[in-house]
Amino acid sequence: MQVGLHVSIHGSINSSVDNAVAMGCSAFQIFTGNPRGWTPKPLSSNDITSFKEKLAASEIDRFATVAHMPYLPNLSSPEDDLFAKSLNSLIDEIKRCSKLRIPYIVAHLGSHRGSGDEKGIEQLVKAFTKAAKETQDGVTILLENTAGQKNSVGSDFEQLASILSQLKPEKRFGVCLDTCHAFAAGYDLRTKKTVASTLQKFEKTIGFEHLRIIHLNDSKGEIGCNTDRHEHIGLGQIGEIGLAHVIKFANSKNTPIILETPIDERRDHLGNIKKVKELA
Repeated sequence: MQVGLHVSIHGSINSSVDNAVAMGCSAFQIFTGNPRGWTPKPLSSNDITSFKEKLAASEIDRFATVAHMPYLPNLSSPEDDLFAKSLNSLIDEIKRCSKLRIPYIVAHLGSHRGSGDEKGIEQLVKAFTKAAKETQDGVTILLENTAGQKNSVGSDFEQLASILSQLKPEKRFGVCLDTCHAFAAGYDLRTKKTVASTLQKFEKTIGFEHLRIIHLNDSKGEIGCNTDRHEHIGLGQIGEIGLAHVIKFANSKNTPIILETPIDERRDHLGNIKKVKELA
């Protein structure tokens, strides 16, 4: 199985590979720069070379590595200035991934800020289409399902499928399925039967061929709460039984699993990786 964490790039971006290996990851996710800023530090040629060399020397498959967009961009924004900055950030992140040979970039779909789903989706499609045109092949943009917070776009599988169907070229786009977000949006993942039903809905509306990464997170909130609050694997409202079946599904499809779980006195990152392996 391919399972890992969102790891730190503190010091230099190539240290992320060291961090992933040290924690026994067979997959990992990073921010390529400061996630709370608009202007990431340029990637030096030494950092790029070292990252690629360390990854090649590890046992981690390149296609089990993924980057995540920073927090500030809002690709659904109706505000021209914020939309333009967000689009530029997306294009820059894709180019950074290309230099590092990271095959996937996960994008939050953002908030329409009260302008309505139709306007938000129109902005999203415009941003993703332009970003694909202005960057080279080799990096797939992954749309991450949302928890259904107020004004958010993409919590519903049908809506996510509708957005995906408007994006061209098709090969440049895929989906990252977050279990906490899906559960918070009302998709039941607590039992073998409900996991099967939810995955069947995903297959029917979106299609497993578009699924590239699974963000495996339990949920602090109850089903349908529309709140994005991650919990340790098996200690939240989804629980061990349901997540075990999601893990087995991911393994059957060779889909990398990334954990975005908390660290506290109950459990650390290594404890959550261990739990995933037990449930597998």
